[in-house]
Amino acid sequence: MSENLTQILIQSGLVASHILFTLALGFYLITCLQWFSYKFERVFFHFTKPVWHVFFAIIPIVLYYTTSKFFWIYFYFAMVPSLYLWHKKLDKKLVFTPRVKRFFSILALALVLENVFCFISAKCQNLGIILPLVLSFILSFILEKMNFKTYEKAAIKNLKEIKELKIILITASFGKTSIKNFLFEILKDDFRCHKTPRSVNTLAGLIQDVNNNLAADTQIYIAEAGARLKGDIAEITAFLQPQIVIVGEIGAQHIEYFKTLDNIRSTKLEALGSKRLEKAFVHSSTLAKESEKVEIFDKNLKDIKANLEGINFSLDEVKFSSPLLGKFNCTNLAVCVKTALYLGLEPSKVQNLISKLKNVEHRLQRIDAGGKIIIDDSFNGNFNGMSVSYELVSGYEGRKVLITPGIVESTAEENKKLSKIINETFDVVMISSSLNAVSLLKYLTKPKIIIIKDKSKMQEILAQNTKAGDLILFSNDAPSFM
Repeated sequence: MSENLTQILIQSGLVASHILFTLALGFYLITCLQWFSYKFERVFFHFTKPVWHVFFAIIPIVLYYTTSKFFWIYFYFAMVPSLYLWHKKLDKKLVFTPRVKRFFSILALALVLENVFCFISAKCQNLGIILPLVLSFILSFILEKMNFKTYEKAAIKNLKEIKELKIILITASFGKTSIKNFLFEILKDDFRCHKTPRSVNTLAGLIQDVNNNLAADTQIYIAEAGARLKGDIAEITAFLQPQIVIVGEIGAQHIEYFKTLDNIRSTKLEALGSKRLEKAFVHSSTLAKESEKVEIFDKNLKDIKANLEGINFSLDEVKFSSPLLGKFNCTNLAVCVKTALYLGLEPSKVQNLISKLKNVEHRLQRIDAGGKIIIDDSFNGNFNGMSVSYELVSGYEGRKVLITPGIVESTAEENKKLSKIINETFDVVMISSSLNAVSLLKYLTKPKIIIIKDKSKMQEILAQNTKAGDLILFSNDAPSFM
């Protein structure tokens, strides 16, 4: 009797351990998928930390199928502690959204059914982890696709019911969020405006925003549109059917997805395919041709000046000044001016509003603290914007400190170009990610170099290596999974 009880306890322990292991694998995989908008191709073939896949997926699965009962020693004393520490150090942890909760519910159900089948067939020694995971992901994606279609139909209905709504779609390689925020500030006193929150710029995010946040009396909806693949902008455009389109500057951002600049241009210009298009303001880098509906907004942008106090420029012979930092913001403001004038605002009013604008949080945001000047430009992640910010601070007479991961999701060549500018500008350079370290270090010979291996210790490192009178520039940011 006692032998039977012992056997039952052992078997129950193995089943429980099997369930925990499967859930642990599911936790790791769904975390990675959430980072990259649930794109399997991105997670499996373009992941920037492949060693994580080896350590938290490949090795555990191989050991599970090859080491029998000894696997559980590894699982409890190696994998579980390391997975816990890994998750604890992440700066972008798994968010338990309804989608994630539904996935774990499906996985739990799959595990229950698997164990019931195992019990009935008396094959509990041969439990597998691949089948329940694969089935759970397949069923989860089918369910999300069905939900997506339902939400999309509801959003389209909501848009049609707002009769006087004018939609402004903004897309670009970079600068989308800044243009959106500046334009909202300029228009909000004359129109009932709504803008997409934070950096929401995917079709799914836009559908959710329309369903949850767009009020029935909204007059202008300012929507940001991003892309990873050809056709993404066309899909968003077909959903929103904007009357006004803004296509900002084109650059090598996300080049790993698009392969060429021409592919990026053609994808961004998909926005011009809106059936309701009234006016499009496009940057000269799009190489688009002007027409009755299409205008190159930076054509007459001149007399650009920038320093740590603000910017000045002229557009169509009208002068503008703003406390915003960064030469690139002259371009961002130029399209806001064009759009505001098109919507009927007086030039003098636009001038006044621009003179009162404040920098978007984390985009060349100046903070004075402890005798140090801190420039937070952590949301600026392209070569043009980053190099312009370096030019901006180059005239500062005190010591200049840079904290950067380099340019994320771009080419090694662009990071090498950036390192040449960094070398001539800064006294101390702190590299906050290993992703571009080799490219950045190639030309850094003058500054003191500090490699930040653990971002959780950044405050401590800054306290040890900076002093009153320093200018500290946070240039771009990369989450720990980059």
